Amino acid sequence: MFEAHFQTFEEPEGGVALTARLAAFREELLRRKLTGFVIPRADQQQNEYVAPSEERLAWLTGFTGSAGMAAVLLHEAAVFVDGRYTLQAAKQVDGKAWSVQSLVEPPPESWLGEHLAAGDRLGFDPWLHTSAAAERLAAACAKAGAELVAVDSNPVDSVWAERPAPPIGPVTIHGLEFAGESESDKLGRIRAEIIRLGADALVLSDSHAVAWTFNIRGADVSHTPLPLSYALVPKDGRPSIFIDARKLSNSARAHLEANATVEEPEALTAALTTLAERGAAIALDSATAADALSRLVTSHGGRPLRGNDPVALLKASKNPIEIKGTQTAHRRDAVALVRFLAWVDREAPKGALTEIDAVEALETFRRDTGALKDVSFPTISGTGPNGAIVHYRVTRKSNRRIAVGDLLLIDSGAQYEDGTTDVTRTIAVGEPTAEMRDRFTRVLRGHIAIARAVFPDGTSGAQLDSFARQFLWQAGLDFGHGTGHGVGSYLSVHEGPGRISKLGTVPLKRGMILSNEPGYYKTDGFGIRIENLELVVEATIPGAEQPMNAFATLTLAPIDRRLIDLALINADERAWIDDYHARVKREVRPLLDDEATRVWLDAATEPLPQ
Repeated sequence: MFEAHFQTFEEPEGGVALTARLAAFREELLRRKLTGFVIPRADQQQNEYVAPSEERLAWLTGFTGSAGMAAVLLHEAAVFVDGRYTLQAAKQVDGKAWSVQSLVEPPPESWLGEHLAAGDRLGFDPWLHTSAAAERLAAACAKAGAELVAVDSNPVDSVWAERPAPPIGPVTIHGLEFAGESESDKLGRIRAEIIRLGADALVLSDSHAVAWTFNIRGADVSHTPLPLSYALVPKDGRPSIFIDARKLSNSARAHLEANATVEEPEALTAALTTLAERGAAIALDSATAADALSRLVTSHGGRPLRGNDPVALLKASKNPIEIKGTQTAHRRDAVALVRFLAWVDREAPKGALTEIDAVEALETFRRDTGALKDVSFPTISGTGPNGAIVHYRVTRKSNRRIAVGDLLLIDSGAQYEDGTTDVTRTIAVGEPTAEMRDRFTRVLRGHIAIARAVFPDGTSGAQLDSFARQFLWQAGLDFGHGTGHGVGSYLSVHEGPGRISKLGTVPLKRGMILSNEPGYYKTDGFGIRIENLELVVEATIPGAEQPMNAFATLTLAPIDRRLIDLALINADERAWIDDYHARVKREVRPLLDDEATRVWLDAATEPLPQ
């Protein structure tokens, strides 16, 4: 019936079948006179999605989550994961060969401190760790009397016989009709930041920053249109971009050469060495720059300035063209979402639909727009107890039938050239319980509190985060993830530095796009999440004594009215829901070409009963 192209549902290989790899890896460590090695889930730029050639952690351990690390000693080995992945890791790794440990509290360094012995030599690949991460490992080693050894080549690669080749996805030009600002104008703003930092040059180690600065996109990793690359921007003079020439068509090369010297990735080392030998101060991004870069600068007499990449903040505040583009993308996405929600309401009560059916249908409806470039992340489609697994990803093995009486939580997004979307809806199949309605309404009230927030310029996401939790807290409930993350413009669906969370210390600026996604998860029961994307805009308040901001909602899709406990909401919340639904109907209905879907939308967006 439906076919998903960007997503697969196969169970990755794992468990005991991979234990022979661990034995071969230990032999390689002995050959290199190492007594241990640390394997992060990372590429050279700390990307969220990595190319198949960089999936060392998954190849060695079987664990396929998006965050994790492994430590292999000669007689012990551990996989470190955060709370999202504890259950997944336990299923995927061989429990006899690996112990599953915490990635956060306590951190892996605690385990290493307990298991390393005096005289041990713990290896690490300095291209796969930031300097801060390397310093934490060095401290753990020093405490145990062990030595941290930076290797020249990764021992995993030595035993990974069929390691895929690095990706060479074609680079495309992201035209001014989407980008809204020329490369030369962006470089001018970046140079001003370099001078402000007191640096002679800035290394763009984050491929997202390279893509934004030079108005290019690529196809090197899943779900994010990234061209894996580096750039070096001096405070004056011509920047250089370091990228595999096989990715460049003649037009893409000409586009880049208009503003930069184009070189192969290996040339970055020589360029940095030359600058460092002159004693240059070189700014490096703490979050994405490999420790190898910092070591290189230091060893040749330069001064590494580690801090926040200034491009991240420039990129996060969208310009008027990007904002118009994302509004268009959200209207287009809304057509697919409404068609999908109508289809679920029609088909799910029959009892035959599965979680995979839902993923395939939604991707097909998005594909029908004719503009879909990719999904922005693998769709989370969880019904019943699977909905309570925050980062659940359905496989053929876990695929569950959507039963009457269940909730279906579907969290998905799309990549269009004019914008990136991310939306979650929780759908009642059949009659929901009173508990489901209560929890849903508390989550919805928190969502509305964020959507209606008005806040002074300079307010951080941490200051807003509790708005989303207050009604859950009143019932002794909470959710274990942040309320919202930043979203890029045809780039990463998880973009820094702005976010709405207890850890979100960056002031929210006009033009930032953030998700608003409180939730509730009853283990082994059901999951609820309601997510829209919000744009930070100026708030006009008569008599205001300082600049104020607010959120403008971008996402257009009905919220399931059947799950709202009307006794729990107040008049302002009721008005927000009715106004939102009136807007969804007004903007989306004219774009629908099917009468049955229009009839469904009319009913789904009716004002709430008094």
